[in-house]
Amino acid sequence: MFFNVLKAKDIVNLDDSKFQKETLMENNNSSLNVVALKKGEIIDTHTSAEDAAVYVLDGELELHFDAEKFEVDKGEILLFKRDTEHKVFAKKDSKFFLIKI
Repeated sequence: MFFNVLKAKDIVNLDDSKFQKETLMENNNSSLNVVALKKGEIIDTHTSAEDAAVYVLDGELELHFDAEKFEVDKGEILLFKRDTEHKVFAKKDSKFFLIKI
């Protein structure tokens, strides 16, 4: 069995480097990650091979899908289907769970 208690806010730290990502669990194509972005950072347009969820732990993000833009604040979750082209913009220093299923 696997048991572990973590403080999500302490897993990755915002520092002078760009995009920070820590993979907590991985199984086949599924994964649980914690990502940190500094204000103004962008994760350029890409697709995910899995369905995904972004849960904002701290900060505020914009996710862009084609012509649609979604603002996701602390405590909110955004779900989207695999093979959906998107990009991520940090409106504030932000940390979020990225869950791929």
